Amino acid sequence: MEVKRHGVWREPVWRPAGNVLRATLPRQLRTWLYDSASLTLRLQQVSGGDFRVRLLSQRWQRPLLNERLALAMGHHEYAMVRQVQLICKGQPWVYARSVIPASTMSGSGRQLSKLGSRPLGAFLFARDGVVREPMEIACVHPNEMIYDDATAGAGVKQQVVWGRRSVFRLEQKPLLVSEFFLPAIPAR
Repeated sequence: MEVKRHGVWREPVWRPAGNVLRATLPRQLRTWLYDSASLTLRLQQVSGGDFRVRLLSQRWQRPLLNERLALAMGHHEYAMVRQVQLICKGQPWVYARSVIPASTMSGSGRQLSKLGSRPLGAFLFARDGVVREPMEIACVHPNEMIYDDATAGAGVKQQVVWGRRSVFRLEQKPLLVSEFFLPAIPAR
C-alpha cells in the first residue's frame, strides 16, 4: 500500500522511447528498455529457464490518470489491474503492471482474467494479430506513484526505477503493459 509523502503523489512522466537520450539511461538497462521482443522469452533465456511469475494482485480499480489517457478511457471507467513480479533465479528482476479495460476482456480477451501465475507476455506474443504500439520510458522516483509497488520485496531500494510501457491491441482492443527493471536484473 502506498503512503503519501508531503500530502501529494506524482504520477510518473512517460516519454516516447525515441525521445529519450540513450546516454541518460543506465548502461545496464539500455537493451532491456529498448528490446521490443517478448520480455518473458528473454528473461527465460537469460535465467536459463529459472523463471516464474509471482502474482501480487489482480483486481478491478480505476487506473492512474496517465494510464487512462494512454488507453483513451473515461475518468470513471474501471479496468482489471494486474501486478506481478517476474522472478528469475529466485529474485524479482521485473515488476509489471498491466491495465486491461473491461471492453478488452471479451472475445479471446476473456482469458486475461484467468492468467493467474502464467505470464501475460507469453499470452500476447503467442497470438496472431496482436499489435504493439510504440514504447514509452519513465524514470520513477521514490515520491512518485508506482515506486513503492515496484520495489516492494525487491531487496535493496534504488534511488530510481526505470520502466517501459506499451499499449498492445488484442483484436483491436487495448491493454497497457508497464515493466519496471529491478536491481537484480543482469546487464546485457
